[in-house]
Amino acid sequence: MAKEVAISKRIKISEAQEHMILAVLGASLVLGVAIALISHFAQQISFNAKVIMAEDESIVAYSNIIETAGVCTKPNGAVYSDSELDRCDPDSIEVSQIPGTLRANILENLAANDALNSVPKEGNSGCTDANGKTHTYKDLMENYSNARGSEQLQAASNLIKSCSALRVIPDALPAFKNEEALLASLNKLYNDSNWVPESISPSGSTEVSKLAENLNEISVSSVIEANSSTTLNVLNNIERSIREFDINSAIIEWGGSDTLNLQFHATAYYVNESTITESTTTITPGGKD
Repeated sequence: MAKEVAISKRIKISEAQEHMILAVLGASLVLGVAIALISHFAQQISFNAKVIMAEDESIVAYSNIIETAGVCTKPNGAVYSDSELDRCDPDSIEVSQIPGTLRANILENLAANDALNSVPKEGNSGCTDANGKTHTYKDLMENYSNARGSEQLQAASNLIKSCSALRVIPDALPAFKNEEALLASLNKLYNDSNWVPESISPSGSTEVSKLAENLNEISVSSVIEANSSTTLNVLNNIERSIREFDINSAIIEWGGSDTLNLQFHATAYYVNESTITESTTTITPGGKD
């Protein structure tokens, strides 16, 4: 009888131990799943927070570019809302609405520069009024201020670009390679010197300049056969030109009857077109971007 009782107790203890082991295993499984879920949700929350932060930084950067450039009027909040961007029309914005922006500084300061405005606007019939008088910067800005609606403002803005000091900038340093325009500029300098050139030709070589980033060189060759006074006049006009011509090498020969023959190779310049470069950032849940 005692032996049966002992065996019964052992069986109950064994069952209790089994139940305890199963309970521990179940609790461990639940704890493991809970830890895995917590880790997963923590990674998801961290990842979503990084995405939202990157989106906010992009929105702020785009808003700053738009505001600084003067494309739209200043936003009501920290950044532009969708409705503000939908209503934004750059051609209908007046300079007084975008003070301190790049666009305002260009129109109010650079376009009004007296030194740059002193460059003649010859050859552009659109820069004269009905009486044949060349538009002054005051006339251009008055026309811009009196314009109403996007079409009139755009036309007035284009007139400023073509007939104010702003026109001098692409003339002095073009944004693309144009050998025909280069030769035409040099030919005009010859005509201003009352001399018909013997020959003008591009060398066909284009190199990246070592003077500045994004600056490119175009080589040009020319021959001048005239009296010494005319030749010196040509060289003086080249020196005073708004477009840079660096004479790299020259051969000068004296001829009869005060003839001065000049053969030279020169370098002109143009810049690469300026653009806004967009960057792409990849965000991963693992933390390595």
